[in-house]
Amino acid sequence: MSVSEAPSLIDDIPSDEPDRVPLSFNQEFLRAFDKGDAEGPFGPRYTIVCGWRLTGPLDPAALQQALDDVVARHEALRTEIRRGEDAHQRIARPGPARLDVRDLSGTAPGDRDLAAEELLNEVEAGPYPMSDLPLLRAVVGRFDDRDAVLALMAHHTAVDEWSMRVVMRDLAARYAVRSGHDAELPEVPQYREYVAWERSGVDPQWLGRAQAYWREKLDGARMLGSKTDHPHSAGLPKLTGWRRFTFPADVTSAVQRIGKETRCSPFMVLLAAYVRFLQEKTGTDDVVIPTFSSGRGPARFHETVGSFFNFMPLRADLTGCDDFRDVVTRVRTSCVQAYSHDIPFGQVLQQAPELMLPVMQDDMALVAFQVFRSPFPSERGTAGELEYSVIRRRLLSQPVGGDIPDGAMWHLELDPGGEIVGSMAYNSNLFDPATIDDMVTEFGAALRRLVLPSGDEG
Repeated sequence: MSVSEAPSLIDDIPSDEPDRVPLSFNQEFLRAFDKGDAEGPFGPRYTIVCGWRLTGPLDPAALQQALDDVVARHEALRTEIRRGEDAHQRIARPGPARLDVRDLSGTAPGDRDLAAEELLNEVEAGPYPMSDLPLLRAVVGRFDDRDAVLALMAHHTAVDEWSMRVVMRDLAARYAVRSGHDAELPEVPQYREYVAWERSGVDPQWLGRAQAYWREKLDGARMLGSKTDHPHSAGLPKLTGWRRFTFPADVTSAVQRIGKETRCSPFMVLLAAYVRFLQEKTGTDDVVIPTFSSGRGPARFHETVGSFFNFMPLRADLTGCDDFRDVVTRVRTSCVQAYSHDIPFGQVLQQAPELMLPVMQDDMALVAFQVFRSPFPSERGTAGELEYSVIRRRLLSQPVGGDIPDGAMWHLELDPGGEIVGSMAYNSNLFDPATIDDMVTEFGAALRRLVLPSGDEG
C-alpha cells in the first residue's frame, strides 16, 4: 500500500463541526496570567516538547501523512484561542502539520544521545505562535538510515503531558497504516465535549460536597510561596529557564520501598519529602503547596487530547509528626482527599478567597510540585517496521525553554533505568540560576536523608 492509497481521517471530519466553543475552566484559569502580549500562557513559548528515539527504516512521507491524520483526529490540535473579553475557542479545518527533517549523519554513535538532547532543547527554545495552526509540529533528526530522534511540539493550551503521550501513540498507529500495516485506534471524544461536560454534566450534589470539602480544608490556609531574587515590579524581561538534574538510583529504590510499605505512590512519598523539606526551611507546620491533577474527569476523556491539567492546592498539617513515616501518612491522607474532590481551581478559590494572598506579594512567587506518570504502562512500541521509545532522561539545562506562567515548577519522573529524572522550570525575571541550583541541591540532600535507611528520619 502506498502513502496515497492509505485511508485518510480527514474525510471523517463532520461538515458541521463548530468553529466557536467556550473556554474550558483550565483555560479560563490561564487567562489570569494573560497580559495580552507575547508572554504568558497564550504567547508563543507556552509549549510542550517531548522526544522519542526511532529505530528502523523511516519514511518521511508516511510520517507527514500520519501527522496530518493526528491533527484531523484531535480537534484541540487545530484550535485557536481568541483572546479578549469575549474569549473563546475557534476550531479550524484540518491542515498539514509542519515536519522538519534534519541531517545529523555526521554525529558519532557515542554522541547521539547528547545530540538528541540538544535537538530537543533547540526545538523547545523556539517561539510558536498560537495562531499558527495546527498547533502540532515535528522535527526529525536522522543519524543514519535506522537511527533518528523525533521531537514533537504542541502549544500547552491544546495539550498537556498526558495528551502528548496520546498523540505519540496515535501517530505511531497512523504511521503504521500509512506505511502499509494494520493498526486500529479507539474512538475519541473531542475536547469541546469535555468542555460541555464540565459546564453542565457534573453531578450538582457531588459538586456541592466537593466545594464543602475545600471550604473546610482550606479554612485559614495560605499558600506557601518562595521569596524571589527580583520583585515582579522590576519589570525584567521574562523567559523560562530549565535546570535539569537526576537523583540517584538508591534514592529511587528507597522511595519505591517506602511507597510499598505505606501504600503510597512514588508521588506521595516524594511530595512528603518536599513538604518536610519546606517545613524545615520555613519553620511552619502548616504547609500548603500547589501541585496538579490530571483534571480529566470521567474515564471516557482519557483518550482525548486537550489542556486538562488542573492546579490543585495540597494542605498538610505536620503538627505531631515525629518521623518521616508520619509525614508520608499525613500527606497520603491529604492527597487521597484532595484528588477525590478534584474541581477546577477557580472554583476552589471561590471557597478560599484568601488562599493566594502571600504569593501575590511583590517579592514572592509560587513553586509548584509535580511527579509525572505516563497514562500508558510502556512508552516503547512499534509503528510498522519502526520502533520508538520515549526520551525521558534529559540532563542538559537551558536558559530558554517552554514557558510557565508565573514562578517556578518542579517536574520529576521515575526513569526505568533507576534514577529520578528532574527539571526545575523558573521565570528568569524572578529567580537567578544560582538560586535554582541551591533549591535543587538542598532538596536533593533532604530527600536522600529522609528516605534512605541511614538517614536521620528515614
